[in-house]
Amino acid sequence: MSIEIKVPALPESVADATILQWHKNPGDFVKRDENLVDLETDKVTLEVPALSDGVLVDIRAAVGDVVSDDDLLCLFEEGAAAPASAAPEEAAPAPADSAASDAQSDPVYGPAVKALLTEHGLQASSIAATGKNGRLLKEDVLAHLANADAPSASAETPAVNAPVPVAKKTSAPSEERAQSREPMSRLRQTIAKRLVSAQQTTAMLTTFNEVDMSAVMALRGKYKETFLEQHETKLGFMSFFVKASVAALQRFEMVNAYIDGTDVIKSNYCDIGIAVSSKRGLVVPIIRDAQERNFADIENEIRDFGGRAQSGGLSMDELTGGTFTITNGGIFGSMLSTPILNPPQSAILGMHAIQQRPVAIDGEVAVRPMMYLALSYDHRIVDGKEAVQFLVSIKDSIEDPTRLLLDLK
Repeated sequence: MSIEIKVPALPESVADATILQWHKNPGDFVKRDENLVDLETDKVTLEVPALSDGVLVDIRAAVGDVVSDDDLLCLFEEGAAAPASAAPEEAAPAPADSAASDAQSDPVYGPAVKALLTEHGLQASSIAATGKNGRLLKEDVLAHLANADAPSASAETPAVNAPVPVAKKTSAPSEERAQSREPMSRLRQTIAKRLVSAQQTTAMLTTFNEVDMSAVMALRGKYKETFLEQHETKLGFMSFFVKASVAALQRFEMVNAYIDGTDVIKSNYCDIGIAVSSKRGLVVPIIRDAQERNFADIENEIRDFGGRAQSGGLSMDELTGGTFTITNGGIFGSMLSTPILNPPQSAILGMHAIQQRPVAIDGEVAVRPMMYLALSYDHRIVDGKEAVQFLVSIKDSIEDPTRLLLDLK
């Protein structure tokens, strides 16, 4: 007896999801807890596992479909045994022509193929599908379009006495210049909307400073082996900046606040968002109560976030909230940039690449490892004086990290 597998309850802030990928096909045997399908939301990818051993009978929501709570995803037969490999004489396959006809009558295809079919007004059933289980591939559609555009033999033969056109150097573009169209992912759409909203709804300004990383690098070099041995995690630079940000946020409370209508919401805690690049785009998991975390706690959580961001294992709760954000473009080589606010937060700190540069130290030129820092802030709630002093506070903490250990402001 088949049962219905439906969309699980989505997080409160998520209205719907998009079918991202089916990991099983109709007729496949599935073990309990194996992932059937990925659902993409605005922030995270949700997995829908099988609740028991059985067979996937039928898929009712195709890749690219938008679904909501309790929508039907597929039919599943619980308790069905794994199919035994039948002997050749016992198999009774349908005629080849019939099987091909069935595959062509209702081929399966993804969002990229759907966009191409819509753009060129094509019917999927009119195109030969070469993918597994009759799946229509983007390459199949492109090949069909190329064949349709090729001139016939009669068209290639010039009429008698007709002048033969001289080939020009500006010939038609080669296939290497072909374009493709594919829909934006839900995460990328959300990122786009939030960035545009931040530009349109905030009075965003950015202040810059530079910091000498010599002291932090020396401290890290001296204790990194001991730190790794005792805490089983590496000591990086990000934990120093998280601790420095916490100290500055506790001193300048408006940088840790945000606007809600005509009210200002202040928090007595510091939930620090760490921007992490993933295969699907930028995500910002939150270190909760960073003011209570030590260096090892922060490093462990950042490393855990980074790993699960790549595998899509971050939960919605881990990506929600936050009072302040840190982004590190330096790991990609950025020397200087203007980070964009992460609404409704009022400020974001941008770290950049460390470079050896000549600087003036006590009237003499010395070469030091320097990093540019950028603080973008909402001028509606944070004054320029506060923003500058906030960034100077971070600079002071990094250039003299004993301040962080002694809780000096």
